[in-house]
Amino acid sequence: MVVQKEFIERAHKIVWCTVATVGPDNRPRSRILHPIWEIDGAELTGWIVTRATPVKVRHLAYSNYLSCSYWEPGHEVAIADCQAGWIDDTATRQRVWELYAAAPAPLGYDFWSVFPEGPAGESPSLLRLTPYRLRLFDVETLTGRRRPPAWP
Repeated sequence: MVVQKEFIERAHKIVWCTVATVGPDNRPRSRILHPIWEIDGAELTGWIVTRATPVKVRHLAYSNYLSCSYWEPGHEVAIADCQAGWIDDTATRQRVWELYAAAPAPLGYDFWSVFPEGPAGESPSLLRLTPYRLRLFDVETLTGRRRPPAWP
């Protein structure tokens, strides 16, 4: 639970991360996205409001695993390797939309400017991220002075 909470704090401070997927050609593809994370009991879940582009759809259909990598110039790093899936449920999409809207800046985001049709529209899509491995690094761990915390 400690690693999960530290992961959320670091991810929400850094905000934007590199998300990598692998497609049917077995080649990775990276993009910059803006996940938001929440913990319910012992379960950590990430959410990404995004467009379901043909590349994202094809890659996640081929392999529903992705990696989220956060980095900041002081070399604080947070990595979540996740299983991902598209969520069509309107109530969940609305709840996550409101979760982003209620979060403080710079994590919080008002999607109405990008998706004027709202969370039930055709253009915004929602990805649910279920991490199966978390890793946290900093200068001490990257230089080998301290062992990095990991989960599980």
